[in-house]
Amino acid sequence: MAGYEYIELPIFEETALFARGVGESTDVVSKEMYTFQDRGERSVTLRPEGTAGVMRAVIEHGLDRGQLPTKLMYAGPCFRYERPQAGRYRQLQQMGVEAIGVDDPALDAEVVALADRCYKSVGLTGYRLEITSLGDSTCRPAYRQKLQEFLFALPLDEETRRRAEINPLRVLDDKRPEVQDMTADAPLMLDHLSPETQEHFETVTGLLDDMGVAYVINPRMVRGLDYYTKTCFEFVHDGLGAQSGIGGGGRYDGLMAQLGGQELSGIGFGLGIDRTLLALQAEQAETGGDTRRVDVFGVPMGSAAKRAIAVLINQLRSNGVSSDMSYGDRGLKGAMKGADRAHARFALILGDRELENGTIAVKDLAAQTQTDIDLAAVVQYLVDELG
Repeated sequence: MAGYEYIELPIFEETALFARGVGESTDVVSKEMYTFQDRGERSVTLRPEGTAGVMRAVIEHGLDRGQLPTKLMYAGPCFRYERPQAGRYRQLQQMGVEAIGVDDPALDAEVVALADRCYKSVGLTGYRLEITSLGDSTCRPAYRQKLQEFLFALPLDEETRRRAEINPLRVLDDKRPEVQDMTADAPLMLDHLSPETQEHFETVTGLLDDMGVAYVINPRMVRGLDYYTKTCFEFVHDGLGAQSGIGGGGRYDGLMAQLGGQELSGIGFGLGIDRTLLALQAEQAETGGDTRRVDVFGVPMGSAAKRAIAVLINQLRSNGVSSDMSYGDRGLKGAMKGADRAHARFALILGDRELENGTIAVKDLAAQTQTDIDLAAVVQYLVDELG
């Protein structure tokens, strides 16, 4: 979908890659990385995110020399050294995409819409998309100076003042209520964009409007990685409490050159699989939504029936129907308990009588109705019913 090719990334990289790419002033690099020395006394780090590794692979293997943009996707574990709590793990699952080589607001809109579609495809509804622009090298320096002047006039603690000196945008991301109150009137990047970056942002949001992708402009948004420029976005789900971010991304026009490659732009996103699952669970708990694990559960009565059910289950799976069956020598009552535990929509009940007649009993567990269907037609019947 959308022309993205899968790339497998190594679990660990040289530490310098993340220090240069993610940013030494970020919490990710300064506090949250699993870093150690290998036998060659080289400093290596378990990957805390995916983008820097993708860019390293693109540069190293010349993936930026063909037709642009280069579109890549990845999935797998990332690692953060932080206190485990709900929605925050030391090993987290992430999937993401990167589109490299073209500075085009239409590509920004494509990437944002693709992330939005990922959430919709798994049935998530109660999230919101927040978006902003973080400017670029032409307008950010003047804004940085203005923001620092504002922050240095505040009674900040020593650690926060140090952060304001290194990367003042990070102060706006401080979640402490007292800091949020002090910075409520801070100058905003959206009010200091250059004409070019303003036009870029307006084109992106206009395209999202045309695509029917709902969003909220959040001028105070600051992502946790230093490489973002221009378009920046985050998906938020309030059902997760403090750890409400379920994914996000943005444009990173200077990252490839910073890592030793060409002066090529890029944009991408990373979606937190663990938090997405927690958000789905929160929605199902709130609405009493469908939590079934399979669509169809087979209940064979006897060895001949078990053989026939096993074939049917395989055919259903080949047709994209989530299916399971009762194993062992369970009776009807025990097997139906298995169907209930699997939260199945339909149970297929097959015994000697049905085999002789060439039929199978299809029980709708939601409606509590039962129908006899020809064995030869039951797969298509269920595909149509579940379609």
